[in-house]
Amino acid sequence: MAAESAAVEFRIDRRSGVATYLQIVQQTKQALRLGVLEPGDRLPTAREVVEATAINPNTVLKAYRELEREGLVEARRGLGTFVRRTLGGAPDATAADAPLRTELADWARRARAAGLEKDDVGALFTAVLDSTYGTYSTNGMNSTNGADSAGRSHEGDQER
Repeated sequence: MAAESAAVEFRIDRRSGVATYLQIVQQTKQALRLGVLEPGDRLPTAREVVEATAINPNTVLKAYRELEREGLVEARRGLGTFVRRTLGGAPDATAADAPLRTELADWARRARAAGLEKDDVGALFTAVLDSTYGTYSTNGMNSTNGADSAGRSHEGDQER
């Protein structure tokens, strides 16, 4: 009896500027965080992903190798690639984040009603996350202290 693939479909955005294999890695991690994928679930085979997305099979295999290197999945010869562990914390995280999910869904509906496009909402949300968690923005500057990724301050820089 063959194992069934988990209900995950990869969507490749060829205009995103993100490498295709990284899109698969990121989408798999997102599915792990949201509980869509759980330990024991089988990922779609490279052939299934290729048929659905028209990408090179080696790209899928590269993504799966990266996930395996990170300890998230394991390849079983002749059987497929299976989830080893999840991401995102406690087993009851889905119940714990339900109120936040509801608030976020309400906010997203308000943003859409206000005329914001999906990309605009994504950019706004990313900017808020960056400022809240102190991560780096797309221009390489730390959004909380004005330093670049090497820690150099750029306040007061002038052309000389």
